[in-house]
Amino acid sequence: MRTDEFVSALRRSPKKRLVFRNAAGDSVHRGYHLTEIKAAHYDTVDCGGQLNHWEETIVQLWVPAEPDNEYMKAGKFLAIFDKVGGLVPLNFGAEVRVEYGDESVFPSMYHVASVTEAEDRVMVLLQPPGTTCKARDRSGARVEATACCQPAEASCCQIA
Repeated sequence: MRTDEFVSALRRSPKKRLVFRNAAGDSVHRGYHLTEIKAAHYDTVDCGGQLNHWEETIVQLWVPAEPDNEYMKAGKFLAIFDKVGGLVPLNFGAEVRVEYGDESVFPSMYHVASVTEAEDRVMVLLQPPGTTCKARDRSGARVEATACCQPAEASCCQIA
């Protein structure tokens, strides 16, 4: 989900509690804090020798040792986001990611799969990141993932 889509979804319901949840139904603990907003710029080279450039907006959540007993409201989240957004050059067309981890959820930068509303909550569905072979994806070749990046594979992963 793009940053502008995420922010727009939250702006529709500023008084509702903001709950981040994964597909298994596990939620970020009540009392989480929005501790950091990052404007990340990536410059990479994939195994096919292709240069790649993209940006992401990363919001970092953290739960203190003695958290509050309530979820943050979307309006409070947005007030923090707006304040920081004025200090950091965010690309609102960039994908938004949520960085989070705790004792039961592996720390990672999760994709935002969807934002939905319930009667008293805004729910953000987090999806774990995945990996791929960009060279294979570009070529459209139906190469098994285990075969990609092997020297014998001429259509995939040859750095010129």
